[in-house]
Amino acid sequence: MLDKFGIAQVIAKELKDGYYVNLGIGIPTLVANYIPEGMEVVLQSENGLLGMGPFPFEGDEDPDLINAGKQTITKVPGSAIFDGATSFGMIRAGKVDLTVLGAMEVSDNGDIANWKIPGKMVKGMGGAMDLVASAKNIIVAMQHTNKKGESKLLGECTLPITGLKCVKKVVTELGVFEITERGFELKEIAPGVTTEEVRNKTEGRLVIEGEIPEITL
Repeated sequence: MLDKFGIAQVIAKELKDGYYVNLGIGIPTLVANYIPEGMEVVLQSENGLLGMGPFPFEGDEDPDLINAGKQTITKVPGSAIFDGATSFGMIRAGKVDLTVLGAMEVSDNGDIANWKIPGKMVKGMGGAMDLVASAKNIIVAMQHTNKKGESKLLGECTLPITGLKCVKKVVTELGVFEITERGFELKEIAPGVTTEEVRNKTEGRLVIEGEIPEITL
């Protein structure tokens, strides 16, 4: 089974040289620490930074330099800081190649619900709706089940929808799933996880065919 760092490492394999990438709050932010050596990827934060680096070491934090989730971050050489209008202009113009988001629920046709938590005060969805509407590719990084043990990979989302039919891939602690017309297709399985466990924890349509390779980090 993968921990949150393992999920981030798996997603980092999706990066390609020259990509412009937006990382959402939570597990997605960890992807910044696993960019392959020698690869040039430009990370964008929707609060107004192009050229985000990995998290700072303890003692090196700059309280004025934060990401959209209010976490302290670093800049890389050549980075640029700008206002929110410019940032969302980039997003809405389709300049972001890949968006990595967390989610409360994902449906088997690619719908995503990622901002409303029942019974909790939530200020809003932030830039998520713009990102899912405009990014060329969207990958979700999340836990497979909620705190009650209920599946978050569903036939239909029950929470308010952030975007329709936009998610291409989901990475959880159990494995890597591509979303196709047939539903969630298991492409790689996490170490120590069985296909039976994946079936039991997936409520939406699930496709498991042939020998599923184990994830290697």
